[in-house]
Amino acid sequence: MFRIALTFILISVCCLFTHAQNSRTGTWGLVTVTLPSDTNHRWGGYTEVQTRTNTLFNQFFYYEVKGGVSYAIRNNLVALLGTGRYTTYAYGHVSNGPTTTETRLWEQLVLNESWNRFKFENRVRIEQRFLNAGYRNRFRYRLNLITPLNHSTLAPKTLFTSVYDEVFFNNDDPNFERNRISGTLGYKFDKSLSFQVGWINQYNHFDLNPSGNKNNLLLIVQYQINRKKNDTRQFLPTIKD
Repeated sequence: MFRIALTFILISVCCLFTHAQNSRTGTWGLVTVTLPSDTNHRWGGYTEVQTRTNTLFNQFFYYEVKGGVSYAIRNNLVALLGTGRYTTYAYGHVSNGPTTTETRLWEQLVLNESWNRFKFENRVRIEQRFLNAGYRNRFRYRLNLITPLNHSTLAPKTLFTSVYDEVFFNNDDPNFERNRISGTLGYKFDKSLSFQVGWINQYNHFDLNPSGNKNNLLLIVQYQINRKKNDTRQFLPTIKD
């Protein structure tokens, strides 16, 4: 099964690379380390580094570093307080320094539910954004469906899919700001390490330029720190962004 997954990943990357010669598909790369919250260990957290390029693996223009502290309210409901630093450059002119810098705070609730082998993540997030151009608020909702393929649960050596849609709103006109939709194929190597490859589209409602609706190759590496006496809840390898 691992060979099948690896073959699929390589074919997907090659197809995206071929298509990207004209479509200017970008790249999002994420590396995340998570310490999950559960009923035996109420407190947890995570940290993440993300980079983006305007074309496939070329024309770097953006990075972010962020993290947060989580608390398990109950078995399937987790609250998190997060912060991060977000920096945007004009690709091709990185040496000129960033065009936009942002420090962000956010509060979120994540409710996880299951139906047979289907795993649903409902996430609500409220953000306070301190940009070099001023202050903004933002409100986000995401529904994520994760489905293990070759096992009934997200056990080690499991191939899985992840599909989500997220909407972004703010308190200024236009209130609807952005839509983000993604689909990935993932593989969970063991209790700690997982990898996903797929596609993500980000549509900015307020941006009429071609860059306002952009497809990207998505690569995610996640490492989960496991503690003794974890509860039986399955921690979902969802994107933390």
